[in-house]
Amino acid sequence: MAEGNNGETVRPGRAGSVPPGGRLVERDHEERLLDELLRGLRAGRSALVEVRGGPGAGRSALLRRAGELAAAAGVRVAGAQACWEETGVRHAVAAQLYAALAPRASPLVGELLRPGAEEDGALTGRLCRAFLAAARSQPLLVVVDDVQWADRESLRFLRTLARRLAGAPLLLVTARSDALPPGPGERIELCPLADPRVVARHAVDLAPLSAAGAGRVLAEALGEPVEPELAAAAALAADGNPAVLRAMAERFARPGRPAAQGREARDGEARGRDARDREARLLRCAGEAVRDRAVRTLAVLPEDLVEVLRAIAVCGPHGSPAMIAALASPRAVDTAQALELLAGSGLLAPGERPRFRAERAAEAALAGLGAERREHLFARAAELANRAALPDDALAGMLLGARVIGAPWAVAVLRREAARLRVAGDPAASVRLLRRALREPVGPRLRVELLTELGVLALPGSPESSDRFLRQALLAPADASAGPARVRAADLLVARGDYASAVPLIAGAGARPGVGDRERAALRALYWLARHGQDGSAQEPHRPEPAALPERPDDPAEAGAAAWLAALHGRDLTRARELARAALSPAAPDGTSLTARVAACHALLLTEDVAEAQLGLDAVLARAHRANAPAVIALALLIKALATLGEDRAEEAERLLERAEEALPERCWHPQVAPGVRAVRTLARLARGDLDGAERAGAPVRPEEAGGSMARAFLAYARGRVRLARGDGAGALGELRECGRLLLARQMANPALLPWRSASARALALTGDDAGAAELVAEERRLALAWGAPRTLARALRAAGDAGPEQGGEPGREPAFGTAAVRLLADGPASWQFRQALVAMGTAAVSGLGAIDSLLRSGLAPAGPVLRAGPPAPVPVPDPEPVPVPDPAPDPAPAPAPVTVAPPVPGGPRPVAGAAAPGPARPDLTAAERRVAALAAEGLANRVIAAELSVTLRTVELHLTKAYRKLGISGRPELARALGRDERNENGAPVRPAA
Repeated sequence: MAEGNNGETVRPGRAGSVPPGGRLVERDHEERLLDELLRGLRAGRSALVEVRGGPGAGRSALLRRAGELAAAAGVRVAGAQACWEETGVRHAVAAQLYAALAPRASPLVGELLRPGAEEDGALTGRLCRAFLAAARSQPLLVVVDDVQWADRESLRFLRTLARRLAGAPLLLVTARSDALPPGPGERIELCPLADPRVVARHAVDLAPLSAAGAGRVLAEALGEPVEPELAAAAALAADGNPAVLRAMAERFARPGRPAAQGREARDGEARGRDARDREARLLRCAGEAVRDRAVRTLAVLPEDLVEVLRAIAVCGPHGSPAMIAALASPRAVDTAQALELLAGSGLLAPGERPRFRAERAAEAALAGLGAERREHLFARAAELANRAALPDDALAGMLLGARVIGAPWAVAVLRREAARLRVAGDPAASVRLLRRALREPVGPRLRVELLTELGVLALPGSPESSDRFLRQALLAPADASAGPARVRAADLLVARGDYASAVPLIAGAGARPGVGDRERAALRALYWLARHGQDGSAQEPHRPEPAALPERPDDPAEAGAAAWLAALHGRDLTRARELARAALSPAAPDGTSLTARVAACHALLLTEDVAEAQLGLDAVLARAHRANAPAVIALALLIKALATLGEDRAEEAERLLERAEEALPERCWHPQVAPGVRAVRTLARLARGDLDGAERAGAPVRPEEAGGSMARAFLAYARGRVRLARGDGAGALGELRECGRLLLARQMANPALLPWRSASARALALTGDDAGAAELVAEERRLALAWGAPRTLARALRAAGDAGPEQGGEPGREPAFGTAAVRLLADGPASWQFRQALVAMGTAAVSGLGAIDSLLRSGLAPAGPVLRAGPPAPVPVPDPEPVPVPDPAPDPAPAPAPVTVAPPVPGGPRPVAGAAAPGPARPDLTAAERRVAALAAEGLANRVIAAELSVTLRTVELHLTKAYRKLGISGRPELARALGRDERNENGAPVRPAA
């Protein structure tokens, strides 16, 4: 603030840099004040003005402007510049002033500069009389810059002169850095008895430049107006300091800057890019200006003060004067005096603890040190800070630049601060701290833990670095205590999808001596999970290869892997369910592999225990959040999205995908797994009817995603479904066949995973290949029967009935088979395996056969051919064969009407519950011939019969030929009557002979 001598408050102005040949920026008020005071000298009114501001705030520029105004007003000027080097030189400032007042040689100048000049008031009095006499002859302006560095004798002279201003028209203007406020004996004050109307006093504080002022400085340097946003950025970068702004503007205006011409004609996006580029370049120029200013200042400072500045740079804002003294140990001056001298340099910010104003200035202070000396200085600072119990952030900052400490506290501090920064959302800083911790001597287990933590923290910014850290954790020498840490590293490596690296490393880690049984079992489970998920072309035997998973594993991780593999292969639903439940049991150890738990949840989805799978995934998510495993979190959310898609909740699936994207962006997935994420997103959008969005989500395969991974099969299936919904049968068939090829190469035949056969059948029907479509549907129905999950089975049976727009179905749904294929499948009977499976699963009571037929036809589109509603003709029961009997599913399909069993025919085989009653016994036909003949009598083509019975087409033809010969008939038209079947019309109703 500026205060008048009579107590009035003068509004503060803004000081700035002097444009060449122009006025100061944002100092109209100060200029008017000086002009008024200079005019008042003509009327005999004197004044005392003190200008205050930080280094670079424009104090010297304001004093130069005062000299220009004085010259224009006919006022004589005497000026002096104090400096800290001459602080101890007596009368240094007074001699400069007197020499400016009396340029000719004067005896008084010699007396002022003579060594050992008197220290009493006689010389000071002679000086005052000389200046007052000169002012009486002509109004006088006396200006002293950086008065804080004035020597004691000159300061006494200025104080004495200020008390006598009423005796002559004299304007005394001093400039002082506010970094060094005056002490009690250094204040320059007026005489208390002076008349305010004769002598005025003003204090002017120079404020930083505003954004508008910074814009003026930039515009003058560039020769053109600048955007308000750029001006605001410049003011913020320079902290409103005019000196820094001027240096910044000069650098910014050098050749090579972005051209400003034609910006108006460019589009908004291009202008936005230009603005961002200009702002980034401006900030670089600001940093260079601050650094150069610091370098120039350091170049003129004595070594003791430079050492103090280096100690301040090492300690940062937390260094106390005692720590700085212990580090710097100045010889010529004590630390307190050094800090006082440095306060006026403009490098340090005001406050109790010394610190640099700008980070670039601190870097400049340390730039001259060699690497060894710098590390030694940081290490000493860290040890002092540890003894002083400074906070972890201060200690960690010092340890980053220090040599190896070799003490346990260093690693503990770095880990704690890394964890805090991770929670604060700065993983890059956490990675730097943990990498520094690895330089310290640590034990085997701690090294593996640090590498694993680095793998987690590096994942968002650099997935490749994350995998590299995890691979190092598996390769690092370790003892038995490092087993759990290694399992976690392998778990995270597999969860992100780096299967190619994980397979050999896990195999090697599990074969090392000293690995515990539990850790070895967990590594074995992760090995087989990675082995079945990786690119088929990259699978090579690894020596030594872990043993195969046991049939009934005791370890939860092995149980989860075994359940997943059994479910993918479509074998033994009951065993897969039991193994998955064992892996997710609450009694399982907390350290059980999270990826194996996710695999067990996926297995439960395939066994259609959806509620249990959802609960298991929620438990895995809770554990993964506590363990800070973003890859596992994203993987679990991806499986949850699949579960919700199976329940026709597409919007919920997309919300889960968004959460997975937050946990692990798609770019962070390994290329072998990333196609699976896109596949689920494609299916979710397709389920909502957004064909365009689904097509964008399943965009062409990227080069790094090409290969034979399981995720690639998912993407091929999703792309095939989209093409099918577009009516592109040929394109869909290519994608779906690729999906089938990738899955069958791994023996993953379970249609519960991906029903690619029925989708391929729809594509074949669009191309006119109805026979091939029927064969694929029959194959999927057979595999669904072998698996035994009710919803998978129902989906396989409904495959022929989902009508598309051309059949009158809903828009966006996939097209159905051609009419011939629908009739072919619809007219065929339910196989004996399916009837036995229905009974074994307990989905139908033993009360009749018609209800089973109604179940088989439920879900078929009414627009297709009408299926026969009556009971099917009797089908010969084959010889007893072992049929897998799955457990009842917890969420079975709706139970059909009661099923009754026809009474046995005397002399015939015992009927199977739920199977069609056999016709008259034909002892001349073998069981296989009766089975083939019964299916042919129902109208099934030979190819469909072969697929239904899992035999070759030639076998069917041979059985039919023998049956014709034994029955004495010539072909199919007579087969039904020869077997004792009723003739039926096209709707399946029995044809009654005319009365």
